[in-house]
Amino acid sequence: MQSFGENRFSGTLPPELGNLVNLEQLYINSCGLGGEVPSTFANFGNLQVLWASDNAFTGKIPDFVGNNWTQLTSLRFEGNSFEGPIPSSFANLNSLTSLVLRNVLLTGTLPSYITELQSLQKLDLSFNNLTGQIPSALFNMDSLTYLFLGNNSLSGPIPSRKSETLQTIDISYNMLSGNLPSWINSDLNLNFVANNFELNSSSSRLLPGLECLQRSFACNRNSPRYANFSIKCGGPRMMSNGIVFEAENQTLGAAGFNVTSAQNWAVSNVGLFADRQNQLYVQNTLAQVTRTTTPELYQTSRLSPGSLRYYGLGLKNGLYTVNLFFAETAFSDQSTRSWRSLGRRIFDVYIQGTRQLRDFEISKEAGGVERAIVKNFTANVTDNHLEIHLFWAGKGTCCTPEQGYYGPSISAINVVPNFVPTVSGIPPGTHKGKNQTGLIVGITVPIVFVALILVFVIIYIKRRKKDDDEEVFIGIGPRPNTFSYAELKTATEDFSPSKKLGEGGFGPVFKGTLSDGRVVAVKQLSVASHHGRDQFITEIATISAVQHRNLVQLYGCCIEGNRRLLVYEYLENKSLDQTLFGHSGLHLDWPTRFNICLSVARGLAYLHEESRPRIVHRDVKASNILLDAEMCPKISDFGLAKLGYLAPEYAMRGHLTEKADVFGFGVVALEILCGRPNTDTTLQIDRIYLLEWAWNLYENDQSLNLVDPTLAEFNKTEAFRVLGVALLCTQASPSMRPLMSRVVAMLAGDIEVSTVTSKPSYLTDYDFKDITGTFMSEETQTSMASSTSDNTMKSNNNAVTVTDPGPSPVNVSGFGDILAEGR
Repeated sequence: MQSFGENRFSGTLPPELGNLVNLEQLYINSCGLGGEVPSTFANFGNLQVLWASDNAFTGKIPDFVGNNWTQLTSLRFEGNSFEGPIPSSFANLNSLTSLVLRNVLLTGTLPSYITELQSLQKLDLSFNNLTGQIPSALFNMDSLTYLFLGNNSLSGPIPSRKSETLQTIDISYNMLSGNLPSWINSDLNLNFVANNFELNSSSSRLLPGLECLQRSFACNRNSPRYANFSIKCGGPRMMSNGIVFEAENQTLGAAGFNVTSAQNWAVSNVGLFADRQNQLYVQNTLAQVTRTTTPELYQTSRLSPGSLRYYGLGLKNGLYTVNLFFAETAFSDQSTRSWRSLGRRIFDVYIQGTRQLRDFEISKEAGGVERAIVKNFTANVTDNHLEIHLFWAGKGTCCTPEQGYYGPSISAINVVPNFVPTVSGIPPGTHKGKNQTGLIVGITVPIVFVALILVFVIIYIKRRKKDDDEEVFIGIGPRPNTFSYAELKTATEDFSPSKKLGEGGFGPVFKGTLSDGRVVAVKQLSVASHHGRDQFITEIATISAVQHRNLVQLYGCCIEGNRRLLVYEYLENKSLDQTLFGHSGLHLDWPTRFNICLSVARGLAYLHEESRPRIVHRDVKASNILLDAEMCPKISDFGLAKLGYLAPEYAMRGHLTEKADVFGFGVVALEILCGRPNTDTTLQIDRIYLLEWAWNLYENDQSLNLVDPTLAEFNKTEAFRVLGVALLCTQASPSMRPLMSRVVAMLAGDIEVSTVTSKPSYLTDYDFKDITGTFMSEETQTSMASSTSDNTMKSNNNAVTVTDPGPSPVNVSGFGDILAEGR
């Protein structure tokens, strides 16, 4: 057996592997290699099992697979980039029991020779580009039990006969038509959604709700009845924060669907867990999920090994907010260092056919396992139906905590309109006698008429107040998420003093809980000026779109009249400086410190080189690095910061590039290593300034004396890496400082740390002063910053820097003290 899956290799498969002529099993899922399959692999005459999903293999599937690998029993290709049809040589694979060619770009028709594989028990050709009709012989193979042909372009009728052994059939999302065959019964696992079948009362009785899930989505189409729905995925009916989540706990199996009796939503599932004895499609846990006020919402989750879809039916057309609730409850936390902590669940999320999340990993996004996270999207409903699709593309681990464990998981769904609904949302009820009906109508209509007049008057008055605020959003993309003042007032219990986290430069910060269960930090700006409102909204829109595991997420803002509020994710362990310098009661061991240093570097590298637009933070310092419950660091205040650890080129000449952030990171890295702040006047005179002290020790080969003495143990190799990187980052010349992507590589050990040869000129040429601290007064800083570029727009105390959106990093900055301490 040979296995080198779950790696980050690059290049193509080594032809030398073909020398392993006695190889019986080969597992190369997600190994990172691509290209064509080497011709030397024809030597694998003894190969019995090949799993090669999630690799960028190209070209045609080689003919030698069928001609030479005649002992093959299991072949699995998923998420590859092959071309052309299934090779005719596959007719020789008489020992094959499982053939999976899913999502590999196959074309052509279903070949008749597939039916000659008399040992075949499972056939999965879904998510390809296959055309033509389904061969009748395929449904009559004596051994075939599971058949997945969904998401192709197959046409024609379903075969009129099938074998007794074929129990699971997926032919969803094709162009099939005609009447349903007589062999259909309720004991089979069938998924026939999104086709063009002609349905009658008999077929509707055997497959209830299928008429709602044909390609026309006929139920309540053009006569919408609903404007919202909420689903407790995989669990019973439940209420959370005033929202009633309807039960979705019926059995789905490997191919199934269900439509509610009210025909307001539906669910469809397809997929079979590979080599798993217990095919369970619901995850149950007793874990107390954190970061939510209703952990029971996450104690059940719907699972799928392939494709899981939820539909909103009969919806009023318009824009909706889609809230998806996730929590990873199957794996152990990485801090346990157990084999259960190695599991990785990775999948994609599509809304209305557009991929919104690629390679989404719940625990990574949430910052750990058993932590709730809610992802929000805006969807446009145009044909009275909404589709939410969770899709497994073959990525992540397969066998943790048990064999055949992978694929999407979701706990709940909540969909609400972004408009005032004009439909009742109440399912049709039973009718009463004509006399009663007339009496009820006679009484109700005048009352409703008067009520509607009052409602419209109230709405009109409120809209007049909001018109000015709404105008600032016109033309902005992406539009930032907005909250009403009433919503934030409720979340913070009317901004209760007991919810106050602290006081920043521009106002207090409160802890709040939104209606969807998210715990947030709400910044209430005490200075509400209409001046600069457009710039404010533009910057909020930009920053809201920037998302990374090591960046604090800005959920949105509130702008109503003179009110200005910012809404952030809430982080339990506050800022790095409070923890690092002994003000929080927490102690950071070496592995945690090193992880913080590396993670902060990754966050900055993302801002500088990957985000669009690219962003210069301007204020990289320990107090702007927040820690979540798992001690995962998140950079805060990017784009809305004043200047902290000043790089010398900015302090003296006003030059500001991403290299100023690199300098700030170098200071933070030293603080993490030493466990002390950049400046400490309580220490001996030669130790007051951290950079000066660090260089003195470095030049005298005493570098390890910098390490925080409170650490019981530390990794010397990693400590030297941190020190070397810090000294490189704090060089006087910006050109001598590395890019943050190179810093990440040096810290991770992927490349050697460059040798530091010269002491910075700001330490040698001048009497050392703390240029990284308060080098100038705030007025001088603002003045200097405003004169550095012709593109800078001046606005009193709030300097909004608008840069040319060219290849250079964009400094999305401004509102100096809007976000300070105390988030």
